[in-house]
Amino acid sequence: MKEFLLVMKRFALPYKNYMLLAILFNLLSALLNIFSFTSLIPMLNLLFGMEERMYRFMAWDGPGSFKDIAINNMYYYTTVLISEYGHALTVLFIGLFLSLTTLLKTSCYFASSAIMVPLRTGIVRDIRIMLYNKVVRLPLSFMSTERRGDIIARMSGDVGEVENSITSSLDMLIKNPILIVIYFSTLIFISWQLTLFTLIVIPLLGWIMGSIGRKLKQQSLTAQNKWSDTMSQLDETLGGLRIIKAFIAEDKMSERFATCCNEFRDTCNRVAIRQSSAHPVSEFLGTCIIVLVLWFGGTLIFSDHSPIDAPTFIFYLVILYSVINPLKEFSKAGYNIPKGLASIERIDKILKAENPIKEKAEPAVITTLTDKIEFKNIRFSYTPGREVLKDISITIGKGKTIALVGQSGSGKSTLVDLLPRYHDVTGGEILIDGINVKDYSLHSLRSIIGNVNQEAILFNDTFFNNIAFGVENATLEQVMEAARIANAHDFIMESELGYDTHIGDRGCRLSGGQRQRISIARAILKNPPILILDEATSALDTESERLVQEALERLMKSRTTIAIAHRLSTIKHADEIYVLRDGEVVEKGTHESLLAAAGYYKHLNDMQQL
Repeated sequence: MKEFLLVMKRFALPYKNYMLLAILFNLLSALLNIFSFTSLIPMLNLLFGMEERMYRFMAWDGPGSFKDIAINNMYYYTTVLISEYGHALTVLFIGLFLSLTTLLKTSCYFASSAIMVPLRTGIVRDIRIMLYNKVVRLPLSFMSTERRGDIIARMSGDVGEVENSITSSLDMLIKNPILIVIYFSTLIFISWQLTLFTLIVIPLLGWIMGSIGRKLKQQSLTAQNKWSDTMSQLDETLGGLRIIKAFIAEDKMSERFATCCNEFRDTCNRVAIRQSSAHPVSEFLGTCIIVLVLWFGGTLIFSDHSPIDAPTFIFYLVILYSVINPLKEFSKAGYNIPKGLASIERIDKILKAENPIKEKAEPAVITTLTDKIEFKNIRFSYTPGREVLKDISITIGKGKTIALVGQSGSGKSTLVDLLPRYHDVTGGEILIDGINVKDYSLHSLRSIIGNVNQEAILFNDTFFNNIAFGVENATLEQVMEAARIANAHDFIMESELGYDTHIGDRGCRLSGGQRQRISIARAILKNPPILILDEATSALDTESERLVQEALERLMKSRTTIAIAHRLSTIKHADEIYVLRDGEVVEKGTHESLLAAAGYYKHLNDMQQL
């Protein structure tokens, strides 16, 4: 329960007004229910001749207990009704009174349930938004250690489980304690002896129900992990469908997916079976409690000095039976909540994940590059003790173009990822205009850097929105001009709706060269003073490469550029070329000077010539 209260404090606090109203309406509903029962039984006793003595009205502040005065006056009003209107009309009046109190009670009950709806849906919406916001702000290193399918499963399955278990139980947890307190207060009011006996017996119900439900959280956590495995496999299948077909691996993947689904099903079966035992067990135990109270009450009534008469004992049993249902609902909530807490535990792995990329309290703001970029003695490692970059120092003057070359895994992409702080250096420092990048705000730092990557990352949206992505209030004329510079305008205009044409999931309706030119147009529109080109032409055919290269040359004019290239022909004109090998700079210079040095760069160049 402590875990649940902490979760509610985190997510339900903004909706405290809804909870207060729900408490009020549940309180009214319980009081109206009690009032209808307490008024009905004395009336029926007198009406059907079970009570024969005459009653007189007693002042509410007169001598005697409030209980005795209340019962006396109810009998008195019933005798007045019978004497004035007869038995038949009195029965009708009693029925109308019961109908009215029931209408008021059910109206309050409906109001309390209706008020909880926006609270439940609001909590679920808030968790989804918090998860999404956290995911987009976490560093790239977090995504490299987590499976996309697992993250999707947490945003779908786990959040859905929170809605189905915790938030749906919230209504029961607000309503049932109120009903239990009011009903037990009434039972104490009627007979404290019987109620004391009941309170001794009822904890047995809670202990048995608790012993059955203790393993639910662990089993639910296992089930959600299996669901994550299922979603991860689906995500991998959709991403690798071309390879699956190429290697004729459909049967193997289907068998793998079926195994995962069967494991998920078996775990869900165990959870569902344990959960479904809640109702029959609580029903049986509730009946046992009624039987025990019936036996104990009978012994009291048949004793010489009974503290309770038979009609009052019947009323007591009615109220006791009414309190059994809230207790069962309470135990049901006790079953549902562990499942939701298991999902919250998985959600918190994202929400409470620490972001190592920190901003200063009052960071500096940078709007352009005025002097130079400096990489000073840079060291970096993804895991402790295994350095990816080793003591790298590079200086890039404003308006200059440098190139990074080397074999795959030499640390080129990692080095450029340090500039916009996708990762932070583990040694050394990166300076822009003499100020450490850690002293700038992330927003202003990344706003002056443009990226064109090997894989053009596009969204399932229109040409216009993909080119204008991240640029506020971009006009059609500006987008079209950027597309022209990127050699993209012509094929955009040939599409069915021009710039309003949707390009499909990740730009699947476009060729590789077209996707890359849209990516370049996006960088042109952003107009950044610093440009990072990460193997922007390596995956293209000769004709597409020529068009993209032309677009890149236009983009690079008057900008400070860092280009990563495997095709050395694309960086011949760079002001300086840095050759990386195993995380270290082994050579640097112009294309001609490096060829003349006959070192590692010439070896790479000769390999490409062959």
